[in-house]
Amino acid sequence: MAEEQKVTGRDLIQEGWQPGPVMGEALAIAETLQNDGLERAEVLQRLNQVRQAPFDYKSDALYGVLAQRLIELEQHSPAQPGIRDEPISYRMWGEDFEPQTLQQMENAAHLPISQAGALMPDGHPGYGLPIGGVLATENSVIPYGVGMDIACRLRLSIFEESPNILTAQRDRFRKALTFNTRFGLGKRDGEWHPGERRNHPLLDDPRWEESAILRRLHDKAVRQMGTSGTSNHFAEWAALTALEDAPQLGLQAGDTRLCFVTHSGSRGMGATIAQEYTRIAKSLHPQLPKKYQELAWLGLDGEAGQEYWLAMNMAGDFASACHQTIHQTVIAAAGLETAAFVENHHNFAWEEEHQGKTLVVHRKGATPAGKDVLGVIPGTMGDKGYIVVGLGNEGSLNSSSHGAGRPRSRTASKQMITRHQRDAYLRQRGIELLNPEAGVDEAPQAYKDPAAVMAQQMDLVRPIATFMPLMVMMASDKQFGGKKGKGGKKRKRRR
Repeated sequence: MAEEQKVTGRDLIQEGWQPGPVMGEALAIAETLQNDGLERAEVLQRLNQVRQAPFDYKSDALYGVLAQRLIELEQHSPAQPGIRDEPISYRMWGEDFEPQTLQQMENAAHLPISQAGALMPDGHPGYGLPIGGVLATENSVIPYGVGMDIACRLRLSIFEESPNILTAQRDRFRKALTFNTRFGLGKRDGEWHPGERRNHPLLDDPRWEESAILRRLHDKAVRQMGTSGTSNHFAEWAALTALEDAPQLGLQAGDTRLCFVTHSGSRGMGATIAQEYTRIAKSLHPQLPKKYQELAWLGLDGEAGQEYWLAMNMAGDFASACHQTIHQTVIAAAGLETAAFVENHHNFAWEEEHQGKTLVVHRKGATPAGKDVLGVIPGTMGDKGYIVVGLGNEGSLNSSSHGAGRPRSRTASKQMITRHQRDAYLRQRGIELLNPEAGVDEAPQAYKDPAAVMAQQMDLVRPIATFMPLMVMMASDKQFGGKKGKGGKKRKRRR
């Protein structure tokens, strides 16, 4: 049987099927029927008969499971709850937000599932929930409230050595960084070749077999383990300065140490999960007004919600494994040993106790900042970042910013900032950018002032150390912005 003759998800959608677990069951039956020799048209006809009269097939050996799922879907599809007349109350930290940021937060506050929220000082527009948005919901999860880059995170490793070692042995540290991670999209730039691939115990985790989407993504995870992606992701050597005694990190006030910092997420895995389950969520809430559609949610009692929760957590573990792998290989290549490390993530949903009940807290570009919880909040490639201790402010749902945030769009920054301006900024501070082709939309001038952002959230976190970049590696602008096709024309990057 030729591959192009198989019944596909697109075929079923054209027949009126909704994306989701039920469709997966239908595709499995379609494969069985076609392997038995049935023609494609007849397979589609039989599946449609089951969908139209599932009670007739409840006891059928082949179609019974599909029929039961169709019946349950029909019986348990909740009535479409209305949008709130008045939004839930939420607090904002910071100022000078773009109008779209405020509108996205207001939209989220009108959802019937929303219980509490907050906006962090690095807030700027995103998909659905704004970057810097925190939203607590009841027994439900919003895929775009988590984000595309699920469980994007920071990891900072601290060494006993002084930052002066980098100045004295610059080439050694440059090579350790350059040859031990990858930045970019696709197989050429963002994945390892077969002989270079990194191994990690997570790749053998049995959870990969627990859902169709995880089985499909496993090969991509193998290829991308220990890579860093594009956009604002980076790996850098930096100079850490302790602002106060931090015994949990082996630091005393005034200590200056070399450190290694990485920022990246779940790569193609997270994006695929976000897009697929957002489509499912939208199909379950067809009556949502257009401006709320990117905030479509999945009930955690439903099969799709449970599948997403599993996939989200697996993506989080994958992102952490990538950071572990990068740190192990780069640090070993540099001939160092880690004395302490800090790791925290954003773009995730946590089950937490707030308002006297268990809620699902989405932190889209926001960092957990519970009482005494350590966190890393980066600045820019040319400005200080911070190691912080959370203060457990309930008004922010125990959250803080995840970075400096943007005062304008990437496109606007590219129109305003030149590479010469960016490079002059870095040169004045003695910072080496290993790939000068990195986009100017990641220049320090493309971000809010990190010190000002930190000053706006001193009731959320307390800085205990700073780290200043010394040598930075990021994806090139070519890798992120598209490639030239025939005739020299630039192809648009698929979003």
